[in-house]
Amino acid sequence: MQRTKAFFIKLALTLGMLLLVLGLLYEASIIDIIIIGLVLTLVAFLGDMFILPKVGNIIAALTDTVLAFLVIWLLGSYLFESGSGISILSAAFLSSLFIGAGELYYHRYLRNHVFVNVDAPNNFTRVGGNLQTEFAEDFDKELQKKREENS
Repeated sequence: MQRTKAFFIKLALTLGMLLLVLGLLYEASIIDIIIIGLVLTLVAFLGDMFILPKVGNIIAALTDTVLAFLVIWLLGSYLFESGSGISILSAAFLSSLFIGAGELYYHRYLRNHVFVNVDAPNNFTRVGGNLQTEFAEDFDKELQKKREENS
């Protein structure tokens, strides 16, 4: 259930960013945006399930950004009309930057709610008020004197 919910959150995030950039700035059709959003979400979600637990949030977000650029560029070259005035490279680049920024927060959601016991270097956990300090015996002068007396 958690993975299904995570998939639909990713779909909403991707479609929202594509509507914002491609729909408002580049005036792409809604059907083209939905097709690109569905393909990109399917491919990137599968990647997130396998890549994110192994490499951490930042590298996975960079991977998603590059993947988004490639998918939008390739599908956009087929879907967008050639006379529509849409610069496919700039549209793909700007869309991928927006999606990459959103992926940073999405990956944090995945790490906190979907994955269990993920031990990657970028897995930041909050430290509560349960901190302790440990002292070595070398700094205890009285213990050192007792040891010398006994030997």
